[in-house]
Amino acid sequence: MRERHAVGAGCALLVLAAVALTGCQSGGGGGAEEGDRLAESAASAEVRPSGYGAVFLGVDECSSFGTTSFTEVPCSGERAAARVVARFDGRVGDGPPCPGTTDFVLHISAQAPASDEDGDGAVPQGYACMRNLSPPHPGDPGGGGGPRTIVGDCVYGSGNGQVRETACDGKGEKKPEYKVVKAVTARADCPASTALYVQLGGEKVGCARRV
Repeated sequence: MRERHAVGAGCALLVLAAVALTGCQSGGGGGAEEGDRLAESAASAEVRPSGYGAVFLGVDECSSFGTTSFTEVPCSGERAAARVVARFDGRVGDGPPCPGTTDFVLHISAQAPASDEDGDGAVPQGYACMRNLSPPHPGDPGGGGGPRTIVGDCVYGSGNGQVRETACDGKGEKKPEYKVVKAVTARADCPASTALYVQLGGEKVGCARRV
Protein backbone atom coordinates (compact mmCIF):
# COMPACT_ATOMS: atom_id res chain seq x y z
CA MET A 1 0.00 0.00 0.00
CA ARG A 2 1.27 3.47 -0.80
CA GLU A 3 2.16 5.93 1.88
CA ARG A 4 -0.32 8.78 2.09
CA HIS A 5 0.99 12.23 2.89
CA ALA A 6 -0.71 15.16 4.57
CA VAL A 7 -2.82 17.56 2.55
CA GLY A 8 -0.59 19.96 0.67
CA ALA A 9 2.03 17.37 -0.18
CA GLY A 10 2.42 16.45 -3.80
CA CYS A 11 3.14 13.12 -5.40
CA ALA A 12 5.23 10.15 -4.37
CA LEU A 13 8.09 9.05 -6.48
CA LEU A 14 11.79 8.58 -6.38
CA VAL A 15 13.95 11.47 -7.53
CA LEU A 16 17.44 10.24 -8.22
CA ALA A 17 20.69 12.11 -7.68
CA ALA A 18 20.98 14.88 -10.24
CA VAL A 19 24.30 14.78 -12.05
CA ALA A 20 25.05 17.00 -15.04
CA LEU A 21 28.21 16.58 -17.07
CA THR A 22 29.66 19.19 -19.39
CA GLY A 23 32.84 18.56 -21.36
CA CYS A 24 35.67 21.06 -21.21
CA GLN A 25 38.86 21.52 -23.10
CA SER A 26 41.97 23.11 -21.73
CA GLY A 27 43.56 25.44 -24.18
CA GLY A 28 45.63 28.51 -24.75
CA GLY A 29 48.76 28.03 -26.76
CA GLY A 30 47.85 24.65 -28.28
CA GLY A 31 48.01 21.05 -27.06
CA ALA A 32 44.46 20.99 -25.71
CA GLU A 33 43.34 17.97 -23.73
CA GLU A 34 39.78 16.76 -23.35
CA GLY A 35 38.39 17.11 -19.83
CA ASP A 36 35.15 17.31 -17.91
CA ARG A 37 33.42 19.89 -15.80
CA LEU A 38 31.00 18.38 -13.31
CA ALA A 39 28.18 20.04 -11.43
CA GLU A 40 25.87 17.97 -9.30
CA SER A 41 22.91 18.30 -6.99
CA ALA A 42 21.75 15.20 -5.13
CA ALA A 43 18.30 14.46 -3.77
CA SER A 44 15.88 11.65 -3.25
CA ALA A 45 12.17 12.08 -2.80
CA GLU A 46 9.04 10.28 -1.99
CA VAL A 47 6.14 12.21 -3.33
CA ARG A 48 2.67 11.18 -4.26
CA PRO A 49 0.82 12.04 -7.50
CA SER A 50 -1.59 14.88 -6.86
CA GLY A 51 -3.96 17.14 -8.69
CA TYR A 52 -1.57 20.05 -9.17
CA GLY A 53 -1.09 19.22 -12.84
CA ALA A 54 -1.28 16.54 -15.51
CA VAL A 55 2.49 15.96 -15.18
CA PHE A 56 4.31 15.41 -11.91
CA LEU A 57 6.49 18.51 -11.34
CA GLY A 58 5.33 20.11 -14.58
CA VAL A 59 6.50 23.53 -15.73
CA ASP A 60 5.73 26.29 -13.19
CA GLU A 61 4.95 23.80 -10.43
CA CYS A 62 6.95 23.89 -7.20
CA SER A 63 8.73 21.53 -4.87
CA SER A 64 9.76 21.57 -1.26
CA PHE A 65 13.46 21.52 -0.52
CA GLY A 66 15.06 19.26 2.04
CA THR A 67 18.24 17.34 2.73
CA THR A 68 16.70 13.97 1.91
CA SER A 69 13.56 14.52 -0.14
CA PHE A 70 11.65 16.74 -2.54
CA THR A 71 7.86 16.88 -2.55
CA GLU A 72 5.53 18.61 -5.00
CA VAL A 73 3.77 21.41 -3.13
CA PRO A 74 1.63 24.46 -4.01
CA CYS A 75 3.82 27.38 -5.09
CA SER A 76 1.92 29.68 -2.74
CA GLY A 77 2.63 27.49 0.27
CA GLU A 78 5.30 28.13 2.87
CA ARG A 79 7.05 24.85 1.99
CA ALA A 80 7.63 25.85 -1.64
CA ALA A 81 11.33 26.34 -2.32
CA ALA A 82 11.99 25.79 -6.04
CA ARG A 83 10.03 26.13 -9.28
CA VAL A 84 10.17 23.96 -12.40
CA VAL A 85 11.41 26.05 -15.33
CA ALA A 86 11.54 23.17 -17.83
CA ARG A 87 10.44 19.51 -17.76
CA PHE A 88 11.41 16.72 -20.15
CA ASP A 89 10.75 12.98 -20.44
CA GLY A 90 13.56 10.48 -20.72
CA ARG A 91 17.14 10.68 -19.53
CA VAL A 92 18.92 14.01 -19.22
CA GLY A 93 21.72 12.82 -21.51
CA ASP A 94 19.23 12.06 -24.28
CA GLY A 95 17.02 15.13 -24.01
CA PRO A 96 17.27 18.90 -24.39
CA PRO A 97 19.56 20.80 -22.02
CA CYS A 98 18.09 22.77 -19.14
CA PRO A 99 17.96 26.58 -19.41
CA GLY A 100 21.27 28.25 -18.65
CA THR A 101 20.27 29.68 -15.27
CA THR A 102 18.87 26.41 -13.88
CA ASP A 103 19.98 25.98 -10.26
CA PHE A 104 19.72 22.18 -10.12
CA VAL A 105 18.19 19.21 -11.93
CA LEU A 106 15.92 16.53 -10.49
CA HIS A 107 16.15 13.14 -12.19
CA ILE A 108 12.78 11.42 -11.85
CA SER A 109 12.54 7.64 -12.08
CA ALA A 110 9.73 5.93 -13.96
CA GLN A 111 6.98 4.58 -11.71
CA ALA A 112 3.97 2.49 -12.64
CA PRO A 113 1.66 1.48 -9.76
CA ALA A 114 0.76 -2.18 -9.39
CA SER A 115 -2.85 -1.10 -9.12
CA ASP A 116 -4.54 2.21 -9.70
CA GLU A 117 -7.31 2.06 -7.14
CA ASP A 118 -6.71 5.65 -6.05
CA GLY A 119 -6.16 7.19 -9.47
CA ASP A 120 -2.45 7.82 -9.11
CA GLY A 121 -1.50 6.78 -12.63
CA ALA A 122 1.99 6.12 -13.96
CA VAL A 123 4.86 8.61 -13.93
CA PRO A 124 7.41 8.29 -16.78
CA GLN A 125 11.15 8.70 -16.42
CA GLY A 126 12.17 12.32 -16.86
CA TYR A 127 13.96 15.31 -15.41
CA ALA A 128 12.92 18.68 -14.08
CA CYS A 129 15.06 21.82 -14.37
CA MET A 130 14.65 23.71 -11.10
CA ARG A 131 15.13 27.34 -10.08
CA ASN A 132 15.20 28.33 -6.40
CA LEU A 133 12.39 30.71 -5.42
CA SER A 134 14.87 32.85 -3.49
CA PRO A 135 18.68 33.35 -3.49
CA PRO A 136 21.20 31.87 -3.68
CA HIS A 137 21.04 31.01 -7.37
CA PRO A 138 24.10 28.88 -8.21
CA GLY A 139 22.93 28.71 -11.83
CA ASP A 140 23.32 32.46 -12.36
CA PRO A 141 26.45 33.68 -14.21
CA GLY A 142 29.34 33.46 -11.77
CA GLY A 143 27.24 31.68 -9.16
CA GLY A 144 29.58 28.71 -8.94
CA GLY A 145 27.07 25.94 -9.62
CA GLY A 146 24.16 24.82 -11.73
CA PRO A 147 24.10 22.01 -14.30
CA ARG A 148 25.56 24.09 -17.14
CA THR A 149 28.55 26.35 -17.69
CA ILE A 150 27.46 29.64 -19.25
CA VAL A 151 28.99 33.00 -20.14
CA GLY A 152 29.95 34.77 -16.91
CA ASP A 153 30.87 31.58 -15.05
CA CYS A 154 34.31 30.95 -13.53
CA VAL A 155 36.27 27.71 -13.42
CA TYR A 156 39.49 26.34 -11.94
CA GLY A 157 41.81 23.55 -13.07
CA SER A 158 41.15 20.29 -11.21
CA GLY A 159 43.94 18.27 -12.82
CA ASN A 160 44.33 15.96 -15.82
CA GLY A 161 43.06 18.62 -18.21
CA GLN A 162 39.79 19.02 -16.30
CA VAL A 163 38.15 22.16 -14.96
CA ARG A 164 35.31 22.67 -12.50
CA GLU A 165 33.04 25.60 -11.86
CA THR A 166 33.51 27.85 -8.83
CA ALA A 167 32.06 31.16 -7.66
CA CYS A 168 33.54 34.21 -9.37
CA ASP A 169 33.47 36.21 -6.12
CA GLY A 170 36.13 33.94 -4.63
CA LYS A 171 33.89 32.77 -1.79
CA GLY A 172 33.78 29.16 -2.97
CA GLU A 173 36.05 26.36 -1.82
CA LYS A 174 38.34 26.99 -4.79
CA LYS A 175 39.50 30.33 -6.15
CA PRO A 176 38.53 31.13 -9.75
CA GLU A 177 41.29 30.86 -12.34
CA TYR A 178 39.38 31.53 -15.57
CA LYS A 179 36.17 33.33 -16.54
CA VAL A 180 34.04 32.53 -19.58
CA VAL A 181 33.60 35.84 -21.39
CA LYS A 182 32.14 34.81 -24.73
CA ALA A 183 30.31 31.94 -26.45
CA VAL A 184 31.19 31.17 -30.08
CA THR A 185 30.76 28.38 -32.59
CA ALA A 186 34.48 28.02 -33.38
CA ARG A 187 37.67 28.57 -31.38
CA ALA A 188 38.97 30.91 -34.07
CA ASP A 189 36.21 33.37 -33.10
CA CYS A 190 37.50 33.71 -29.51
CA PRO A 191 39.39 36.88 -28.49
CA ALA A 192 43.19 36.83 -28.57
CA SER A 193 43.24 36.97 -24.75
CA THR A 194 41.54 33.55 -24.51
CA ALA A 195 43.50 31.17 -22.27
CA LEU A 196 40.95 28.32 -22.05
CA TYR A 197 38.29 26.83 -24.31
CA VAL A 198 35.26 25.43 -22.52
CA GLN A 199 32.64 23.22 -24.18
CA LEU A 200 29.30 24.79 -23.27
CA GLY A 201 27.06 22.14 -24.78
CA GLY A 202 25.93 21.57 -28.32
CA GLU A 203 28.22 23.34 -30.76
CA LYS A 204 29.03 26.29 -28.52
CA VAL A 205 32.54 26.93 -27.24
CA GLY A 206 33.25 29.22 -24.30
CA CYS A 207 36.19 31.61 -24.51
CA ALA A 208 37.72 31.98 -21.05
CA ARG A 209 40.37 34.41 -19.87
CA ARG A 210 42.52 34.29 -16.77
CA VAL A 211 41.30 36.16 -13.70
